[in-house]
Amino acid sequence: MNIYDLWFSSIKLSNKIKLYLLKNMISTEEIWNYAFYVKDNIIINEKVRYYMKKAWDKVQLEALQKYLLNEGIQTAGFNENIYPKNLKNISDAPAVIFYRGNIKKVSESFSVGIVGSRNCSVYGENVTEMISRELSKNNINIISGMARGIDSFAHKVCIRQGGYTCAVLGCGIDVIYPKENKKLYDIISENGCVISEFLPGTQPLPKNFPIRNRIISGLSDLIVVVEAGEKSGSLITASLALEQGKDIVAVPGTIFSKQSLGTNKLIRDGAYIFTDFKDLFQILNMDYICTNYQKSRKMTGIEKKFMII
Repeated sequence: MNIYDLWFSSIKLSNKIKLYLLKNMISTEEIWNYAFYVKDNIIINEKVRYYMKKAWDKVQLEALQKYLLNEGIQTAGFNENIYPKNLKNISDAPAVIFYRGNIKKVSESFSVGIVGSRNCSVYGENVTEMISRELSKNNINIISGMARGIDSFAHKVCIRQGGYTCAVLGCGIDVIYPKENKKLYDIISENGCVISEFLPGTQPLPKNFPIRNRIISGLSDLIVVVEAGEKSGSLITASLALEQGKDIVAVPGTIFSKQSLGTNKLIRDGAYIFTDFKDLFQILNMDYICTNYQKSRKMTGIEKKFMII
């Protein structure tokens, strides 16, 4: 972590402009030198230079650097080897990400993003448990957003199975949202990884979540949507994943449930339908190793009635 990375992260420019600069220069320190000392160059125009100079506050940036060190928060720049390899492949990847935990492991195995409704049903919870458990037992990373409902459930099941999970926040890395997920946040930080592109202290504003969703899809090799309403944020994640060239798997639901309107629409529009765990592993081009969970788990009365397993 260096002061130039923090400066570059705080500049109010689009990620596409920042990535252009990073791909044409060696480091954020070199970009800083060009911004302040090289007047005539074709890489940095005067408008961009204005925003760069405006963001430079050495005292404030040094204070932020000290705070991050004290809090155990680290950074990964786009040009660093530690930066997640899947994330490097999207056109608007964050130039700098803040993280707590083991970020290396997110690049060492396949990753599946599991997203869904905050107001999930028992059916949604059961399906999430099945999917997260089977993927974790087969050493596949679980990526989600630590939101209420499906996201949190996916993280928790993965942790119980001793798997690796990564939470992508729609706020600063040091802001826990929702607050009841404090324990979950701590466990993921210790055994998995928590990631945010937002500066520390950034509050969970509504506009932040669609922005962070591209990171969930960007980190993932495959996106599974368990439950989603017609205007769910999970559909935004699915749309972003399609733009990134990722496959989408949607869990079908009853036509009488509002939480299934979005997933059923995804299936109608061409998403893969989840009917069996083999569906996921075939898309990932992996052999599926069945666990004893399917054989030992007892179906609920509702599941027996509708034969959803």
